[in-house]
Amino acid sequence: MSSEFFGMHGLGWLELLQLTGHFALLSLLAVGGAITSASDMQRYLVGERGWIDALQFNASVAIAQAAPGPNILFVALLGWSVAGPLGLLATMAGIMVPSSVLTLVVSRYGRTRRDTLPVRAFSVGLAPLTIGLLLATGWVLAQPSRGHWGAVLLVPVTIVFMLSTTRSPLWMIALGAVVGALGYA
Repeated sequence: MSSEFFGMHGLGWLELLQLTGHFALLSLLAVGGAITSASDMQRYLVGERGWIDALQFNASVAIAQAAPGPNILFVALLGWSVAGPLGLLATMAGIMVPSSVLTLVVSRYGRTRRDTLPVRAFSVGLAPLTIGLLLATGWVLAQPSRGHWGAVLLVPVTIVFMLSTTRSPLWMIALGAVVGALGYA
């Protein structure tokens, strides 16, 4: 059977191990979920390796976020785009195994020491880190739309809307869909 049958698309076993290793490292840095490390996934897969292009990357994230199910599905789609079924296994094993083991160990440790200053400080310190990682992800995902004035205008409008009202964010998603359908984004 050919390597194409196994979904390797020109990637050898060494590249698959590197893919798994990179996603394993990101797994340990993905405070707030895998989406917070999407900017580095884009840098690695698109910029450094050239295994997929920016459009494939953004499409994988968009499709997975729109589909029902866990948000981490975009990692599976990225792996599939890079190397088929084996790429999917490589990225999902890399992103899931290290963080799951770390979570198990830390949660057992933290449960018995949750009132100590180091554990409380660690927990409080994760919030700004998560926000920064999400902003980096938003920056990367917005790159293709930066030339469209409608998309650029939607950002401050959405921020003001979300900070000044308790209405559902679905209204802003609907507005974005209209602006996109009209060709302004």
